[in-house]
Amino acid sequence: MAGRAADAHTFRTPSACRDGAAVNDGDPARRSGDNSDISYGRSLLNRVLNGSASGDSRLTHVTELPPRAAQVTKWPEWTSPDVIAAVQATGVAEPWSHQSRAADLAAAGRHVVVSTGTASGKSLAYQLPVLTALQADPRATALYLAPTKALGADQLRMVNELTSEDPLRGIHPAPYDGDTPAEIRQWVRAHARWVFTNPDMLHVGMLRSHQRWARLFRQLKYIVVDECHIYRGVFGSHVALVLRRLRRLAERYGADPVFVLCSATAADPAATAEKLIGAPCVAVTDDGSPQGARTVALWEPPLLGSGLTGENGAALRRSAGAEAATVMADLVAEGARTLTFVRSRRGAELIAMDTRRLLADVDAGLPGRVAAYRAGYLAEDRRALETALSEGTLLGAATTNALELGVDIAGLDAVVVAGYPGTVASFWQQAGRAGRRTQGSLVLLIARDDPLDTYLVHHPEALLGRPLEATITDPHNPYVLGPHLLCAALEQPLSDAEVHTFQAWELLSDLAEQGLIRRRAGVARDGSARWFVTADAHPHDEVDVRGGIGTAIAVVDVESGRMLGTTDAGRAPATLHPGAVHLHQGESYVVDELDLEDGVALVHADTPGWSTSARAVTSLEIEAVTEEHRHGSVTTGLAQVLVTRQVVGYLRRLPSGEVLDMTPLDLPAQTLPTRAVYYTVTPDLLVRAGIDARHAGGALHAAEHAAIGMLPLVATCDRWDIGGVSTAEHADTGLPTVFVYDGHPGGAGFAERGFQRLRHWLAATLGAIDSCACLSGCPSCVQSPKCGNGNNPLDKAGAARLLRAVLADLGEGDGDSPEP
Repeated sequence: MAGRAADAHTFRTPSACRDGAAVNDGDPARRSGDNSDISYGRSLLNRVLNGSASGDSRLTHVTELPPRAAQVTKWPEWTSPDVIAAVQATGVAEPWSHQSRAADLAAAGRHVVVSTGTASGKSLAYQLPVLTALQADPRATALYLAPTKALGADQLRMVNELTSEDPLRGIHPAPYDGDTPAEIRQWVRAHARWVFTNPDMLHVGMLRSHQRWARLFRQLKYIVVDECHIYRGVFGSHVALVLRRLRRLAERYGADPVFVLCSATAADPAATAEKLIGAPCVAVTDDGSPQGARTVALWEPPLLGSGLTGENGAALRRSAGAEAATVMADLVAEGARTLTFVRSRRGAELIAMDTRRLLADVDAGLPGRVAAYRAGYLAEDRRALETALSEGTLLGAATTNALELGVDIAGLDAVVVAGYPGTVASFWQQAGRAGRRTQGSLVLLIARDDPLDTYLVHHPEALLGRPLEATITDPHNPYVLGPHLLCAALEQPLSDAEVHTFQAWELLSDLAEQGLIRRRAGVARDGSARWFVTADAHPHDEVDVRGGIGTAIAVVDVESGRMLGTTDAGRAPATLHPGAVHLHQGESYVVDELDLEDGVALVHADTPGWSTSARAVTSLEIEAVTEEHRHGSVTTGLAQVLVTRQVVGYLRRLPSGEVLDMTPLDLPAQTLPTRAVYYTVTPDLLVRAGIDARHAGGALHAAEHAAIGMLPLVATCDRWDIGGVSTAEHADTGLPTVFVYDGHPGGAGFAERGFQRLRHWLAATLGAIDSCACLSGCPSCVQSPKCGNGNNPLDKAGAARLLRAVLADLGEGDGDSPEP
């Protein structure tokens, strides 16, 4: 909206509504008006910019992606004619090339991963072989796994449509998740032949009680793992072990199922799938689906005027959320069906609220056509929102990545991404939600006040021209592997050979010393030993497949007694502390009490007019150095560490970003055994860099913050998955040191990836600092939203000089090889 003052965010009345005309929900070609010489996506962008795209400084880059024609093939000869007829009845005349290729491999007994773009019809690649096999053998069964309930419900809906008529009616697809009533679960165990579930329920509801599922496991022909690129980090490590346990039990019952995995485009899908299922896998990556033209734009919100400042006097930039709400309101008012992706549940709620408020000034009927969607809602609320999105009742939705996946929401005109989602793969997955019916579309990335976001919108080649990341999982993390081995031993005693396969003899010996498992010789038929869990062990209850830290905390409204949702105990002190502002479905609550022992946070409805953010103090102790290298005055390393963190207070902020005050808290400290990447520098290097002793702490602190913000550039992580500590003299190194650590017990592979790509990572960190226009440091470069010290001290200029000196000593390469 060109010409708008940076600190006066008045909502522009769109042309379609200026004269009271009804919003046009019809064909996109009609909505594009007279702009026949430009793409529909560019037309939408111009309208958002109020016709002045070329002169708007917020727009940092625009690129046009051309359409792609379909590559059609014939139906595979082995496919059941009844299955083909059912698919054709849904409007699919012939399959695309990648669908046929993947289906052929699966039907031939090969584990296969189909890795193509959003809306490329990956579902058909597994529907053809699964439905054909289930029709041919009335006893055959299949299993479908999705990372989210929404995706699982959507895929089940499509399969129900395909099997609603004879002769496929006897396949009986059915759900088995946390929303399935008890009486339906019993029917599923007894009769369903294609069960739709998720890794959580597979772990706790099926593998633990596998005897009750013997009918399913005995005839298991196919296992579908949908959106497998989501399984990364600790979550991915858990799921990899759940799938190994599943294969182990299937073998016990005499089955040898074929895996069909679906993924967004990834760097090495075959290797990712193999690590996930523990078996060789063939990748299908040539995308034969058609795709409409897309306009991709990068956008940086403006700095706020009127002397508004944040912590330590830093300049404030308009938030990505506020900017995204204005953009979505413009698009919805123009009749463009729009999804806005947000990094947090709270952000989704706020953007939906702000968008509705802006639209109320345009048309009284429009606010009701915008909603928030996120995990944590009750099942019936999620289903109603999904239906409204699918049918077009909702024109706009602000969502977390819960809708990033394959829920079929056709005909979207625009996607707004409020903050880089953490990986290139996720960005393109979210972008792919637009133009799902091959019409033109708009994709708009709005930068947050964050070093990585700032870097990307000013270095578009780092996003648009960058290869996709390799997925990081570590199934050998002892904090993940140990509990899963106990689960496996409870399901079926482990043999010595299996223990050696998992490379876990020492780990199980430690668990045996703790009294959780014991090894008994000569108990198997062949006289070999077996490992049995003890009576006191309840391993399935101790494993959170999602990688949460501690037990779930229930959020309860004290006035109504209603449970609003849950969060894990590891995050609760920072998000549900007394006085915290908590949002749920557009309603604001304030936390009265947090009881970590009983697992409950009590809240009451209130709208205080400010938001809250926790402050904590963190210390780090090196327990063991895994690898360390010298590079002149710089030493780089990877280590096992113990992090101690305590929330000590919280800040209250006005919507403008101004800080009102800091309120102290008295909460227990939490300890985290994990892995960290670090580098030390000598006092001589600081002198050469022009950093005196008084400013060393500020320079190291600023460099640490910026590095945390930039680690997602080289590792598939979020800045909230990692943390950092910096000090002018660390007790264990005796030198000025910067640490960046994984925020999960045992580590998640992020620190290791940072160590492997250290020079590239630090060079990009320096680039982010140098490209930021602020004078002394702001959230776009060296300030952190979760700093326990209130972003003090920070020395932006000193951090830049420090990083230049460090990079000079690291030399060429990634900085992890020892000096000659």
